[in-house]
Amino acid sequence: MVAESPDTITFLGTAGARFMVTRQLAASGGIWLNLGGTEILLDPGPGCIVQSTRRKLRADKLSAIVLSHRHLDHSNDVNVMVEAMTEGGVKKHGLFFAPPDALSSEPVLYSYLRGCLDGIELLQGGKVYSVGGVAFATPVRHVHPVETYGFVFKTGRHTFSYIADTRYFDGLLSAYHGDLLIINVVLLEDRPAVDHLTIADVKRLVSEIKPKAAILTHFGMNVWRAHPWEVAEKMTQDTGIRVMAARDGMRFDLARLDEAGEAG
Repeated sequence: MVAESPDTITFLGTAGARFMVTRQLAASGGIWLNLGGTEILLDPGPGCIVQSTRRKLRADKLSAIVLSHRHLDHSNDVNVMVEAMTEGGVKKHGLFFAPPDALSSEPVLYSYLRGCLDGIELLQGGKVYSVGGVAFATPVRHVHPVETYGFVFKTGRHTFSYIADTRYFDGLLSAYHGDLLIINVVLLEDRPAVDHLTIADVKRLVSEIKPKAAILTHFGMNVWRAHPWEVAEKMTQDTGIRVMAARDGMRFDLARLDEAGEAG
């Protein structure tokens, strides 16, 4: 009997926003999903090709690249990863998902690569998409300077949400759910002109959505200086839910969510 492939999430980088990314205080390569053998790349930021090959993750095994929005820290390595996924354009393969504005003026994907893909799908709020045996939803458009979506992934065994860049709004509470929340947290404290989540926002999301566990990532400079692992530990104590800070290269097996004690 062939063993089932595990559901795993590998963090190719944990840096968020321009200063963390340009100084590379942490890597910024995005998130690599392997869900029952279907491999999906989320938000391939600067250095994704380096971080993925360093960890022996093969781009030609990817079924799709999914982009939450067009900002550079999420999209910089889109072209090289499509090139790698299609084996230099020789093998027509893979899907690319992105918001419409990522492919309109100043498109993030070069025109010569579009014909190398099996398809390009434009993301809209309230829609459901599928890749292999994996379904994912884009429940709501985020509050961010460009068109941005987070995702709710469903496999045969697990449901988890990735809350991409956004300012807090109440619709997030009803939009996202599952055994696990992955949350981009750029701000330590609120800055009215910046559309990103703060530590207090994340604490509210975790407290009210009540996942079995949460993973913080995409850290801004002030969050980094506050030591994300300490922030996560304090949030665990305050909420009673297991909160972790992602580390560059961290591989999380969703089977851990089924183990006793993982709920906090």
